[in-house]
Amino acid sequence: MADSTAGGAGPGAPHRQHATREAVLFGGVYGAVLASSMVAALSQYGRTTPAGRRYDAAWLLVTAFASALAHGYAHCIAERAPHRRWDVLRTLRDEWPLVTAVLPTVLILAGAGWGWWPAKGLEYPAFTLNIAILFGLGLTTARWSARSWPVAVFTGAGDALLGLIVVVANAVIK
Repeated sequence: MADSTAGGAGPGAPHRQHATREAVLFGGVYGAVLASSMVAALSQYGRTTPAGRRYDAAWLLVTAFASALAHGYAHCIAERAPHRRWDVLRTLRDEWPLVTAVLPTVLILAGAGWGWWPAKGLEYPAFTLNIAILFGLGLTTARWSARSWPVAVFTGAGDALLGLIVVVANAVIK
């Protein structure tokens, strides 16, 4: 794993590993919630044709990239320290987990657009998939924290429930 110091192995290595794990988890959670919220909002307008679902898939992808860009930009502003030439691009590149987390939902929408499955009612499988992703992330972080399997499963279920609440709140607000 790359480290944040110029020499490769130094005092920055453990911090970089922690930051990478945190970025993957943050991006995964953010992306799963974003994908579910977007599908709920886009489905509200009744796009149930294949062309509409392809359009929804494109908008979800654009929104994920815009969110990653905004988050990376916020990091650059918040860390107003002198930067090396490519630090800004590295910061933006480090937002890949957010974009990656929406890809399964993009595939569900695009698949409906390409005729792989019906375009109607796919918000439910997309929603279920994203709640499963939140459960998996919660379970994983609990296990990484040396929690027992029963506690890890309970933690994952709690994280999935919190994600469900956030997604429903976003859908109601929009």
